[in-house]
Amino acid sequence: MIVLAVAGVLAALAVPSFQSLTQSQQAKNASFELFSNLSLARSEAIKRNANVTVAPLVAGDWGQGWTITAAAGTIKSQAALKGVVITLGPASVVYARTGRASPAATFQIDVSPVDTGLRRCIYIGLTGMPRSVKQTGAC
Repeated sequence: MIVLAVAGVLAALAVPSFQSLTQSQQAKNASFELFSNLSLARSEAIKRNANVTVAPLVAGDWGQGWTITAAAGTIKSQAALKGVVITLGPASVVYARTGRASPAATFQIDVSPVDTGLRRCIYIGLTGMPRSVKQTGAC
């Protein structure tokens, strides 16, 4: 009985830490997905010598997924990312054949619309190279 009581107390103490770990991993995975897809779009634009566009599936809501398209059609489609909120993203990102992005953009990824301390930011400068940063506070 004592062993079960001690195990119960330890489990009750571990649950909040485990939830934080799970949420942190969700934000990290979502930022990696977006970062890798932006990098793919940039390399495809250079490879195809044509414009490649990354746009959300639902206008203005990057959390619902996105597509990477070129003149020849869809290159890749990303389904909705569960458990995260992506804000600050532009209507779309267009990579020119030189690899440069238009417009320069910022994406803010978190598990909640309010700052949880798990926020990740992805910045795209005019060179087109995305940069991922774990950040507290606004991006």
